[in-house]
Amino acid sequence: MTLLLLAIGLGAGILSGVFGIGGGIIIVPALVYLAKMSPQQAAGTSLAALVLPLGAAVGAWTYYKAGHLDPKYALLIALGMAVGAFGGSWIATNIDGDLLRKAFAVLMVIMAVKMWVG
Repeated sequence: MTLLLLAIGLGAGILSGVFGIGGGIIIVPALVYLAKMSPQQAAGTSLAALVLPLGAAVGAWTYYKAGHLDPKYALLIALGMAVGAFGGSWIATNIDGDLLRKAFAVLMVIMAVKMWVG
């Protein structure tokens, strides 16, 4: 399990560095389907991993040095994420895991179509 979790983190780190994604799109599905966690456990684990800013800080610093990061915008988004994560975690822990998994799948399809179509 340790190697699996490290591999999930490595994959999410690479994709996060390239595309700015990770938690919801990579880590949560990997934990559900590869590590056999419930959607709620996967979301909580992913959120906790994001609290430890090691990987993100290194990537963000690289973007900052290249002139591709606005710290003020990042802080405002982080503030919104803190409030949203509180509300979202309450919702996720109070609904059925199967419904949560299906809602997440719908969200991913909508985002994929939006990205594809433009």
